[in-house]
Amino acid sequence: MQLSDREWLARADAAQQGAMLKLLTQGAAERIAADWDFVARPGQRAPAGDWRIWLMMAGRGFGKTRAGAEWVRGIAEADPTARIALVGASLGEARAVMVEGESGLLSIAPHWARPAYAPALRRLTWPNGAVAMLFGAADPEGLRGPQFSHGWADEIAKWAGGEAAWHNLMMGLRLGRDPRVLATTTPRPVPLVRRLVARDGDDVVVTRGRTADNEANLAPGFVAAMTAGYGGTRLGRQELDGELIEEVEGALWTRALIEQCRVVHVPGALTRVVVAVDPPASVGGDACGIVVAGVGGDGRAYVIADASVAGVRPEGWARAVAAAAMVHGADRVVAEANNGGAMVESVLRAAEETLPVKLVHASRGKVARAEPVAALYEAGRVAHRGAFPGLEDEMCGLLAGGGYVGPGRSPDRADALVWAMSELMLGKMGEARVRGM
Repeated sequence: MQLSDREWLARADAAQQGAMLKLLTQGAAERIAADWDFVARPGQRAPAGDWRIWLMMAGRGFGKTRAGAEWVRGIAEADPTARIALVGASLGEARAVMVEGESGLLSIAPHWARPAYAPALRRLTWPNGAVAMLFGAADPEGLRGPQFSHGWADEIAKWAGGEAAWHNLMMGLRLGRDPRVLATTTPRPVPLVRRLVARDGDDVVVTRGRTADNEANLAPGFVAAMTAGYGGTRLGRQELDGELIEEVEGALWTRALIEQCRVVHVPGALTRVVVAVDPPASVGGDACGIVVAGVGGDGRAYVIADASVAGVRPEGWARAVAAAAMVHGADRVVAEANNGGAMVESVLRAAEETLPVKLVHASRGKVARAEPVAALYEAGRVAHRGAFPGLEDEMCGLLAGGGYVGPGRSPDRADALVWAMSELMLGKMGEARVRGM
């Protein structure tokens, strides 16, 4: 496929773009710099295809507001008959963010196509006649009656009148040949967002993005600082990585409970360390759960590492176990032996003959074994030193009374955690040995 000059320039690297822009007149360079197809990252551009709703669900600072404003600007400049609804969580936010903000419609408009803004009338009018009206989702009745060809709904996950406002907006999209709406939001598992995500691939297109995608346009060190402070936590995954993290009804662990049990450091020294292993039943099957935990001087158990591996042969996961035991100075390796106990021990011994291996046999199901461990969390007797997203997703997928609805076919990491806590907190403690962290 042969690209036009404009398309080639948009896809060129920074050095090529800089060289080409130097050859242009000032007016031409201004036009190029104001061309969203040239400036935008791929994740900020409207998706192709026949969609009615575009849901942009991304972390803070990704550039959602800029993308929304540029989408509206493109529609308004191309269609004099466009009638666009701009809906914020409140009318004040619609004004302050969507219109008057640093990335709002007034800031990103080029001087030759700047809309006239009438705040008292809640209206923007472009030179060609296109019109946009401002609304607040907190007053959903304000959207009853007006008609639109397009809509931009910002931060729908925080709309107080979310359901009613959204329904009135959608019922008002009855002008033009191809009514469409863009919803930009940081994800939260509210019913409206969950319902739109479930329709992805039908009349809804969902695009996702992370704060780090826009690092070049953020304050120096911001992404690194946020990652250091929140990386891997529920808040970080939601607000920085743009993940939609849902609570599962009836789960043994909730996200809120795990967050309450999160610490940055282990106070004092660990008096005992174990590596717990949930071996895969077959080569190339499920992951091998490998979790490292220890008991602190305060008597509390601490999860200190998730060394789980996937897609490796027995000698591969055995080496991972041996490495975790060596790095963390483990007193014991606890391995489930229901699937070939002799093989499990021999593989571990082959990786490191001095490993202090203890084989355990499961007489109850995974959920039944996990219930007393979940009770330890409820009692504040277990903490996570840092964040372990893969492990925590599995924990929050185990259902009280039986069943698993988390990622993957089996909660291998969570099962290893249960063996570790059973050894440390629910069985005989054994001789204590002090180890520094």
